[in-house]
Amino acid sequence: MGILYDYEDVVLIRQAEKPGDPTEITVNCPDKIGLGCDLCRIILRFGLSISRGDSSTDGKWCYILFWVVGKPNTRWNLLHRRLLEVCPSCSSASGISFYKPEFQQQPKPPDVFLLKFWCYYDWKGLLHDITEALCELELTIKRVKVSTAPDGRVMDLFFVTDTRNELHTQERRDEAIYHLKDVLGDAMISCEIELAGPEVTGCSQGSSFLPPAITEEIFSLELPDGHQNGSPASNTLIVTMDNSLSPSHTHVHIICQDQKGRIYDIMRTLKDYNIQTSYGRFFANAKGIFEADLLVMQADGKKLVDPNKQNALSSRLKMELFCPLRVAVESRGPDTELLVANPVELCGRGRPLVFYDITLALKILKIQIFSVEIGRHMIQDREWEVYRILLDEEEGSCVSRNKIEEGVRKKLMGW
Repeated sequence: MGILYDYEDVVLIRQAEKPGDPTEITVNCPDKIGLGCDLCRIILRFGLSISRGDSSTDGKWCYILFWVVGKPNTRWNLLHRRLLEVCPSCSSASGISFYKPEFQQQPKPPDVFLLKFWCYYDWKGLLHDITEALCELELTIKRVKVSTAPDGRVMDLFFVTDTRNELHTQERRDEAIYHLKDVLGDAMISCEIELAGPEVTGCSQGSSFLPPAITEEIFSLELPDGHQNGSPASNTLIVTMDNSLSPSHTHVHIICQDQKGRIYDIMRTLKDYNIQTSYGRFFANAKGIFEADLLVMQADGKKLVDPNKQNALSSRLKMELFCPLRVAVESRGPDTELLVANPVELCGRGRPLVFYDITLALKILKIQIFSVEIGRHMIQDREWEVYRILLDEEEGSCVSRNKIEEGVRKKLMGW
């Protein structure tokens, strides 16, 4: 269908010519450490999967090519704008920008808005339908409160931030309300949007308490015994490093099971370790095996030769590839609670669309949600975004807890 956009050749999107073929996304701009991670996060946020990828850089200028597949209704013009926003300007090509969180001035936290509406009745999947609408509006959910009145009416409170930073305008609020009304139809009684007060702007921190049994079970940074050796028999998880193939780079070779966000998981780990990728090639074969070859160097431009640093990076890559998201179903008194933990990058961002996938999985399983808490917790020197979802299990429900955990995990991983 031809090239859709061409703005100084920074980002080009060439749509697939035939259904089922991948769309090509080309990025050609000044380099910075973490750029690959930022691009992959945005692509993932638009519900697309990267089937192949190539990248190269001379330390100042980079060329990245992604082949992506996904939704036929993708808003390519909006994706193009979001990709452009994270690309460094041409004036920055005089020197590579390394990621140094300790020296960066933290940006002002986005304003939190309260979206409150009433519905005449509840239905299985209501929360997912609302979540999908908010994602389409580029509103990020920070916290959710769901309550049902005795007469069956439902009041939902969503604490959200706006990717476009325009929700303070009446025009943007009218757009959001109109879109929600279009999705919910006659079921919606009323909808209000207002700036949240200071007493709720800290809602993203959530409760400071997580039961010790939960933290020990789902936040372990150690691989299970069967995956320590990295042998092909152990569900295909191999990470090797070699300094003999290049005079100036360390070669990292990865073989693992393919799943949603695989390249993002690799790139966010390298970004957090302040590792520059000078060359990268990624692909998944028809059998569902993902393979990556990377030439990397440290922020000082040297190889990764320290055995301790190699072991630390290798162990973290293996852990993130084996279990990028943590999922557990626990008892909370007489009720059932679903917990999902999403690792947060050092820059403060987490994997996108996690709540969208959770609510979609529960909708497919025909399980209603009673309440939701989304908060951030520091556990084992890492920040996690934790989703605690209290399930509304109907009497006589035949969905086991193992099936709930399996269904949510499969949807998150794209299996």
